Amino acid sequence: MSKENQNGLNASESGKDAPEKNNNSTETIEPAKGFLRWIEVMGNKLPHPFWMFVWICVLIVIISAITTFSQLKVYNPASDSYVFTQNLATGEGLRWFLENLVTNFAHFAPLGLVLVMIMGVSIAEQSGLLTVILRTIAFKTPKQIIFPVIFIIGACGNIGSDAGVVVVPPIAALIFMQMGYHPIAGLVAGYAGATAGFTANFFIAGTDVLLAGISTQITSEMNPPMEVSATANWFFMIASTFLLGFGGAFIVRRFTIPRCAKFSGMGHVAAFANQDKSLKPEERKGLKHAAIAFIIYFIVVVLLVAPSWGPLRDPATGSIVPSPFLRGLIPILFLMFAIPGYFYGKAVGTIKKMDDLIKHMEHGMRNLAGYIVLMLVVAQFIYMFSWTNLDTIIAIKGADFLVATGLTGPLLFILFMALIAILNIFMGSGSAKWAIFAPIFIPMLAQLGYSPSFVQLMYRIGDSITNCISPIYVYFPLLLGWIHQYDKRLGIGTIVALLIPYAIILFILWTVLLFAWFTFNLPIGVGEYIYLVTQ
Repeated sequence: MSKENQNGLNASESGKDAPEKNNNSTETIEPAKGFLRWIEVMGNKLPHPFWMFVWICVLIVIISAITTFSQLKVYNPASDSYVFTQNLATGEGLRWFLENLVTNFAHFAPLGLVLVMIMGVSIAEQSGLLTVILRTIAFKTPKQIIFPVIFIIGACGNIGSDAGVVVVPPIAALIFMQMGYHPIAGLVAGYAGATAGFTANFFIAGTDVLLAGISTQITSEMNPPMEVSATANWFFMIASTFLLGFGGAFIVRRFTIPRCAKFSGMGHVAAFANQDKSLKPEERKGLKHAAIAFIIYFIVVVLLVAPSWGPLRDPATGSIVPSPFLRGLIPILFLMFAIPGYFYGKAVGTIKKMDDLIKHMEHGMRNLAGYIVLMLVVAQFIYMFSWTNLDTIIAIKGADFLVATGLTGPLLFILFMALIAILNIFMGSGSAKWAIFAPIFIPMLAQLGYSPSFVQLMYRIGDSITNCISPIYVYFPLLLGWIHQYDKRLGIGTIVALLIPYAIILFILWTVLLFAWFTFNLPIGVGEYIYLVTQ
């Protein structure tokens, strides 16, 4: 999103010139304290993310050569076969790299998702619609509610894709700006909500279906055979969404807002927060036109999904989860922003001709140049790591370590979730990790009387909580770019230090909720309990 409109200080709205962002300010940024200070200092010594990923790729080449030479292999229970490392430092590895470099970049899913979503959001933003809506929300919604709502929306954003990670942080920045808080605090909060709470939701999402399918593949071969449905963790995830919402709100007030208030630019934020937030007549007219356009568009989408014959349902099963609707959620959301944005702009005069739509989309792309360049090397890292099989080997070794501890009960649960959380920093694909862990831990814990659905539930907690603090998470560079629009001096260490309280505190709260469920043996989903007993 554009720097001017994110701050909401363009001349058309405030009557003032947009203030300087102090990106080159000589002010000293007050450091964090305690353990976070150490994280910040060490993290800020890291090179630019582009070069960091370049060196990581070089390291992968070296490790793949060493492990191949030493004939490292591990048994993969998911495929009932041994996994060997593949050597990138060979003619075969060189040919694979050169032949796939462009393909790896062009087919890198997060890149296309970000570009399409930003173009749609930019139309709503540049027309003025997004700013007016968020200004109204921030003005009328109590502060005690707005913070949990941001986290809940972020968590529920994973219903069909990663759209929440792309949309929620910049919108949260605008809301924080309207409320008189630093926009960087909003970016951090929105990003944490959409990543650390990735698996929580009020609704059955694509993640539920994907993981349940892997679990059922394992349980179908057990004695007696069982099935893990997409609703197996639903009740617990609904409660988790509320927990993450109010837990995240506590962290925002206690850590994020006070820390970000010491960054440059708060004087401008305070000045903007005191401006008149009442709607002008042309803005009311524009909102009316946008609302009508949105309602019509919403009805059309419902008609394409709700009926049993709907073309956006799964053609084979007629279900919504999974379905073309969820797989095509990105273009649907693109139009959800673009269509109301167009009609709002036509009403208020910010869009006079069709070509203005192109200009608005181009405006959104300008700030993504650095992100696009960075994705070139990030994509190579992801595919190189996978091609060498190092990701699979690390995950299997981690599982072997957990089995070797011989722990049972609550200590095993904590160690299991912690191990998944650590591995998640290095291996982002949740389904790939679960395909490795499910064949090991579902049968193992079933012998102790725990249901496969409960094992899957613990895995989902660990697999979500460290997304926000991983510098190699594919959306971290996007957050970095957004933050640098406000203050280019903030390094990786400072940003990670802002996010660590979310990972730690939310993990503790999530674990407490799990043990409360465990103590009272509450149903974790539809017909699913913690213990393997007939209910």
